[in-house]
Amino acid sequence: MPVFISDQATSPRNAGAGRFAGRGQLSGREARAKLWLRIRRNWQLYVLLILPLVWLVVFRYAPMYGAQIAFRQYSPAFGIEGSPWVGLASFERFFNSPKFEPVIINTLVISFYSLIAGFPIPIILALSLNQVRTRLFRSSVQMITFAPYFISTVVIVGMLFQFLHPRVGFTAVLANALSVNAPNWMGDPGAFRHIFVWSGIWQNMGFSAVIYLAVLSTVDPALHEAAVVDGASRLQRIRYIDIPGLAPTAMVLLVLSTGQVLEVAFEKIYLMQTPLNLGVSEVINTYVYKVGLLSPILDFSYSTAIGLLQGLVGLALIVAVNNWARRMTQSGVW
Repeated sequence: MPVFISDQATSPRNAGAGRFAGRGQLSGREARAKLWLRIRRNWQLYVLLILPLVWLVVFRYAPMYGAQIAFRQYSPAFGIEGSPWVGLASFERFFNSPKFEPVIINTLVISFYSLIAGFPIPIILALSLNQVRTRLFRSSVQMITFAPYFISTVVIVGMLFQFLHPRVGFTAVLANALSVNAPNWMGDPGAFRHIFVWSGIWQNMGFSAVIYLAVLSTVDPALHEAAVVDGASRLQRIRYIDIPGLAPTAMVLLVLSTGQVLEVAFEKIYLMQTPLNLGVSEVINTYVYKVGLLSPILDFSYSTAIGLLQGLVGLALIVAVNNWARRMTQSGVW
């Protein structure tokens, strides 16, 4: 009976692997020697890492020491170590506060509204611009959509107040022309969230589209040429070539955006707040700022507890969405 020996078993690579199979993994000393050899060979790259690592330690890890303020009755006179330990009392106070429910609801509604409405628009813009063959038109659209990104938040909010002013704004002029009463958009609680979200989309969609356009430029043109030969339309090429090429990058950006779902833009929403819309505009960031710095009695422990809870929820969302993205598209942050 003939015996068949596979090429894989007799290949030189597998023969060498068989000789060293019993050796096992590198010892700790050998691993350290290999690491130092790699560092000496590429020392320039490791030098470039020094400043980012210092920044990360100083501004991200060192402040974690102050997180224990959330578990103490902190007083600046006694310092962190001298302040009495109160455990979860500040968290319980926030959960039992009448502000807990409206602040959490406002934060979640505005955050998820911004995420759901703002996530697909830069992708659609990038896919549309990628199909434009007139270079002048494409460059003009890119410049017009990208320009608002460089406008500061203070100026954006000032523009909103001027454009939507009930007496001198554009909407007031239009209402007077139609002989109707001009609405006070910035004081209308029902309109606040829409104004906040869509003005943010207008400001940031051009910058986000640049990232997707860069990814689309790496798609192999041969795929489009083959699709054209096979009779595929533009929509079919977008669906079966461009969108799969964008999916990994889109998933990573989605995961990172979800991790910041509770981090509503503090500066913009604080500047847009008025006594009339405060019921729908008070979010975690503005509430923490007012409690921790603007109240007559500065309650650092209470505000720190709220901020710590916000960070823990963001971490949980990042982990959950990253796992979902890896199951759906095999792509994620880790």
